[in-house]
Amino acid sequence: MATLSEAYTETPLHLQHIIPIDFDSVKEVPESHSWPRSGDESPRRILSLDGDHFSLPAIDLDSPDAIKMVGHACKVMGIFQVTNHGIPSSLLREVESQAWQFFSLPAIAKVRAVRSPGGATGYGVARMTPFFNKFMWHEGFTMMGSPLEHAREVWPHGYGKFW
Repeated sequence: MATLSEAYTETPLHLQHIIPIDFDSVKEVPESHSWPRSGDESPRRILSLDGDHFSLPAIDLDSPDAIKMVGHACKVMGIFQVTNHGIPSSLLREVESQAWQFFSLPAIAKVRAVRSPGGATGYGVARMTPFFNKFMWHEGFTMMGSPLEHAREVWPHGYGKFW
């Protein structure tokens, strides 16, 4: 069985399928991102809104049913929250802070860390983009292991905290 990195290398994307739309420069919805309406005129709700809070499944990884619960949440909701994962909250706050710092950068700075056409990591759109006839309103940063190489490209003088 091939690794994820090998699979990505074997099915490279073209650069136009990697670089996300520059959200700051668009004035109207481009045709490339305009999805047709489905037959159902009412929007589908993935999450139910309860007052000011979204209601989504919380999965306790200590539960003996965790695997079944993850499968069910993926099939039914497409999203879930994980509890008892063992990751310190201080680390989660630092990751969130770094994500805000990165995604707040102008597009010209973010593309310094763009994922290569055969690559698995870096800045870009979701790898599933080519399977749809329209682009998603999305930008992301895929990491496997250390983001140091990409951080060095984006912050040449301030990447030390990624060691």
